Amino acid sequence: MDNTPCFEATTDRVRVVVQTFWLDDQSEPDEHRYVWAYRVRIENHGDTAVQLLRRSWRIVDGQGRIERVEGEGVVGEQPLIDAAASFEYMSGAALETPTGFMGGQYHMVRPASREHFDISIPVFSLDSPHHPTILH
Repeated sequence: MDNTPCFEATTDRVRVVVQTFWLDDQSEPDEHRYVWAYRVRIENHGDTAVQLLRRSWRIVDGQGRIERVEGEGVVGEQPLIDAAASFEYMSGAALETPTGFMGGQYHMVRPASREHFDISIPVFSLDSPHHPTILH
């Protein structure tokens, strides 16, 4: 990953690293549409494979409105991440305000033991150049 700010959290030997990118070409501030991309890398530092089954997001805009998003897997996949391996994907978010933040959980399983566990997605800020000060 490059030198864009990273947000990270480690739960149960699984590390989640997130980077955000402002998408000026997709945003329309005059229409109250602010768009970001984010890259997520999930690193398995454990001794056995883990699989991402579901995701739960909490998205908060600059006015404190909360949106919850839940679903199967990520980007249409339920990736199996071997020990000492990682999985990376890109996604995006759009808000009606020029700033906000997101975070959540991935709901995982260790296929070998069928143990289910949750890992934290670090809270990360969505800040645009259309906001006079960066809040997060």
